[in-house]
Amino acid sequence: MRKSDKKVENLIREVLTEVCEDTLKGYDGFLWVTHTVKFSSFPQSLEIVCVFETNQDRANFLEGEGRQHVSTTVQKAFNKVGVQLKNVSKQISYETQ
Repeated sequence: MRKSDKKVENLIREVLTEVCEDTLKGYDGFLWVTHTVKFSSFPQSLEIVCVFETNQDRANFLEGEGRQHVSTTVQKAFNKVGVQLKNVSKQISYETQ
């Protein structure tokens, strides 16, 4: 991993930690956020995964305002550090453990 890749990885981790802490407060069954990224094509290649304890927890989250809340939170957090995500909702998926 190049030095510039490490900087990007640290930036992503800091932003997603903030998103995770915010989401943990408001949604039952939400566990954590993880990601994958191809550094040569960041931020377009960034894929964010929100993980839930059960299928029911994920369904409740998706039926309510959770998806919009997370998309907005992710967008604002990355904007704050100068990273523009063009279509954040397509870069986030929702899985169970």
